[in-house]
Amino acid sequence: MYYIGIDIGGMSIKGGITDENGNILAKGSIVTKPYNPYRETVKDIAGLCKKLMAEAGITEADIKGVGMGIPGTINSQKGVITYSNNIHFENVPIVKEFRKYIDVPTYIGNDANCAALGEMVFGTGKGYKDAIFITLGTGVGSGIIIDGKIFEGKDGAGAEAGHMGIRIGGDKCTCGKRGCWESYASATALIRQTQRAMNRHPESLMHKVAAEHGKVSGRTAFIAARAGDKAALGVVNRYVKYVSEGLISLVNIFRPEILLIGGGISNEGDYFIKKLQRQVSLYSYGGRRNPYVKVLKASLLNDAGLLGAVALCVRH
Repeated sequence: MYYIGIDIGGMSIKGGITDENGNILAKGSIVTKPYNPYRETVKDIAGLCKKLMAEAGITEADIKGVGMGIPGTINSQKGVITYSNNIHFENVPIVKEFRKYIDVPTYIGNDANCAALGEMVFGTGKGYKDAIFITLGTGVGSGIIIDGKIFEGKDGAGAEAGHMGIRIGGDKCTCGKRGCWESYASATALIRQTQRAMNRHPESLMHKVAAEHGKVSGRTAFIAARAGDKAALGVVNRYVKYVSEGLISLVNIFRPEILLIGGGISNEGDYFIKKLQRQVSLYSYGGRRNPYVKVLKASLLNDAGLLGAVALCVRH
């Protein structure tokens, strides 16, 4: 039997067909049209699914389930997108609409929750029961897995760790509040912190790195820090503390077995992950006297959303 995973994003909608082990047989994408009527978007998604089935040489009868990872507040029980600011959907009965085109069991969930579940079923988290997945990208996404199940909160509106407050009256967040963890720990925030440091330190190697790459990115400070630049190392160490502040709070509340770090910044590898591990181990409640929580790099990378959506089907 085969599964279809759909990862709906603000820029593109990715789809893939896999077997029960997460092996991808075919995948593709279409452009997201955020202001389209939802029925048109669902029709486009169904068209993508049919195209992929044709490429894989399978029919609807071979599909055991379709999973969709969607940004925003997702009511998985009702099959409804309650609210998604990225794609401008509100109270959309997406499962009911989709099954007009492909009538197989269809499951939906928040995209970060799906990515977390995907890591548990197919990725770094395999073999663990309790995990928290954090993705450091444009924002800070989070997925919480407790006893192998996604924790969603009431009507799917919970587990938004990126909007924990870590600084009263701090930097403004896209949610409208100030001082959210996302405002300090996202890749967007890191770029802002790097630019501020560059303005204060015209002698810093960060200027040369940015010029060579054509822009200031989430990698700029890390590259310069590895080369021994003191100003860049200050940016990296401060950013590590910002990320760790939220991780420590999550550990103190949930005490999971593992923390999984995804998103572009996770590609800094051990240089970044080991710094986070040290902070979490030292400053979580009880320090090293309490159970050890591993900090690990997520492994599914660009396929995390797609495979996470498949994992929804597998777990059902």
